[in-house]
Amino acid sequence: MSESNVSIQLASTRDIPEVVRLYNAYRAFYGEAPDEARAFIFIRDRIALSSGQPAGQFSVAQYFLAWTASGAGRKAVGFMHLMPSTNTLAMRPIWFLEDLFVDPSARRKGIATGFLKHAEEFARKTGAERLTLATAHDNLAAQGVYSKLGYVREEHFWFFHRLLP
Repeated sequence: MSESNVSIQLASTRDIPEVVRLYNAYRAFYGEAPDEARAFIFIRDRIALSSGQPAGQFSVAQYFLAWTASGAGRKAVGFMHLMPSTNTLAMRPIWFLEDLFVDPSARRKGIATGFLKHAEEFARKTGAERLTLATAHDNLAAQGVYSKLGYVREEHFWFFHRLLP
């Protein structure tokens, strides 16, 4: 598998089962218990919101799938989820790369890099001021990819969260 036989496309309602399959694997990667029914509803509702909207609509999240092509047909091997926001100081939209997952069988083949390049191109086309992402402190493989592509770790702001029961 090489980058040449991988295509990245905006997910549509017909792709929901593939996004759900990969989303469940993503959740398992982070130690979450499986919940097939809830995951299906969660993904279906979000993709349905963006269905029929112009690509890059800043009021809705965007899901993308990486597809590989082979003699056996095509297979979704990863997904990326972009969330819209706004830089109020710059008065321009921004995109948060909220989730990026590549199936373990397809890793180390340039798919994550392809997703990041696609996200940057998408953000530029939609007039975004920047693309922002976060990753776990111990996800060194992802950090290496981000650094290689010119992403700079934020040192100025600290983020605080309050979990709501």
